[in-house]
Amino acid sequence: MFKPDTCCTLVPYFEVPEGQLAAFKALGPQFVERTRTEPGCMHYAFSFNGTTAHCREGYANAEAVLAHLQNVGELLGQALQIAKIVRLEVHAPASEIEKLRAPMASLSPQFFALEPGIRRASEA
Repeated sequence: MFKPDTCCTLVPYFEVPEGQLAAFKALGPQFVERTRTEPGCMHYAFSFNGTTAHCREGYANAEAVLAHLQNVGELLGQALQIAKIVRLEVHAPASEIEKLRAPMASLSPQFFALEPGIRRASEA
């Protein structure tokens, strides 16, 4: 028996202006601390390549993504005063994507639907 796959992965890339990297990185621990209260957050971390920042984040389902965005909204606003999102991908099953399209429209994400049968599902 297999558990249905509802996992949603957000893949944002931020471009941080020269001289602002330390300020952007200073927000990282605050983001991580906020995610500790989110039961649907499966993983959350920042990685960097020069002035490009990536937040590696995964959630149990679309509802957990939306709860996360509400939880970190103020911090995201601060981050966007320093840097800009240059690319945002959402990877999820099509049924979860449909729950995210309208609420995430202002962020202009690219949606990637996971293909049934071309992934390893978790066992129940």
